[in-house]
Amino acid sequence: MVVPILATANTAVAAIDRLKERGAIDVRLVCLISAPQGIEHMRAIHPDVPIWTAAIDEGLDEQAFIVPGLGDAGDRAYGTK
Repeated sequence: MVVPILATANTAVAAIDRLKERGAIDVRLVCLISAPQGIEHMRAIHPDVPIWTAAIDEGLDEQAFIVPGLGDAGDRAYGTK
């Protein structure tokens, strides 16, 4: 599975839940930037899924955006902000 960022990991956890429900047994998570909180959450829920990330930033701000990070990946990809 490929995600641009791993902030809280809620979306990635839900996606991996669905993959496993449908029989996936060898799942890997690839992302560009991660927050320590997202990595911890993913490891707590899916310890069998390796995480490949290019960078680990400081953490999350009050809006759950990665700091310093890139902002919201969806906003950047779709030009909504």
